[in-house]
Amino acid sequence: MSSIPIGKPLILCVDDSETQLWLRAQILEKNGYSVLTATTTAKALELLRDNRVSLVISDHLLGETTGTELAGAMKRIRPHVPVVLYSGAPPPTMRNVDCFINKDEPVREFLTVISDLVMRFQQSH
Repeated sequence: MSSIPIGKPLILCVDDSETQLWLRAQILEKNGYSVLTATTTAKALELLRDNRVSLVISDHLLGETTGTELAGAMKRIRPHVPVVLYSGAPPPTMRNVDCFINKDEPVREFLTVISDLVMRFQQSH
């Protein structure tokens, strides 16, 4: 794992598409965030346990599970870390999810929501 720069909020991105993860990481890193990525739920949970994550962004339809199921497992590990579902359509239930962002949202709107959630998390911890 690469070292995480001090002072930058750390975002964990989860998606079973490596291309989508790479694109999301590029956008977030260019806007002042450090990013960890995972293509499996096991890796995502490991990264969440081992790092001071400020926010999780997950696709909803993951290969072995759904984003809402993953969010539940994450909330059992770190209940105060916001979990954002970033998908093409909202899930039938938003249990354990703090926010939904449609993949069709403009990048500017995506970054505004992410910034607001990270700031709220940092102010509460």
